[in-house]
Amino acid sequence: MTCSDVERVIDAYGDGELGAAEAAEVRVHLDVCQDCRQRVAARESLGRLIRRVPYYEAPDRLRIAVAAARRPVRVSPRLFALAATVALAVSLGSGTAIRMARARHTAAATTAVAQDVVASHVRALMGDHLFDVRSTDQHTVKPWFLDKLDFSPPVADLAPLGFPLVGGLLEYHAGRPIAALVYQRRQHPINVFVWPAADTSEAPADTREIRGFHVQHWTREGMAFWAVSDLNRTELDQFVRALSQ
Repeated sequence: MTCSDVERVIDAYGDGELGAAEAAEVRVHLDVCQDCRQRVAARESLGRLIRRVPYYEAPDRLRIAVAAARRPVRVSPRLFALAATVALAVSLGSGTAIRMARARHTAAATTAVAQDVVASHVRALMGDHLFDVRSTDQHTVKPWFLDKLDFSPPVADLAPLGFPLVGGLLEYHAGRPIAALVYQRRQHPINVFVWPAADTSEAPADTREIRGFHVQHWTREGMAFWAVSDLNRTELDQFVRALSQ
């Protein structure tokens, strides 16, 4: 079963409407596909939120008007306004639930990506494989990615600011190749993972600490950036500000 197959049956799966064999196939796929697990979790979260939206009972006057609809009646402007108010309240409640679900899904997805980039950084450190190409020259590192990616990562020379470029690495995220640019501050490597952003709007910076590493995320000019290092927070902030300019 593929991701598109799961997307096609995701609602039926969440409602328990699939047969045992097809549901088992979905579960097998979810065991190996983080993106689909996140989609299923988001749908389940949305369902729970919608079920918690308050139920608004129609006023007695509206019930009477509906019951009398078997014969032509003239709905007064006041009654029409009351019905519109009830409908608007229900609509706003549902809209709030959907926005909350989307916000929770975005937060969960961001956390998952943050954990992935930290894991990639740790693997590079433990395997002593920080570089595929080792160079302090941005005009060497940037062209190295040309035949390996379907985008061109921005590569900056920050050596004058105390953050020299030392190389680059081809990494993978969500099944696609991405760029990992490696900078240095004294003995502290800084991995900057770069790929095209799904949402091209400029997003506020996201800062967190995972497994003792500082992680910063931001978007700029259609690219998503994730910086990971054991460098102290103050100096990593300086690095990110320099790279974001």
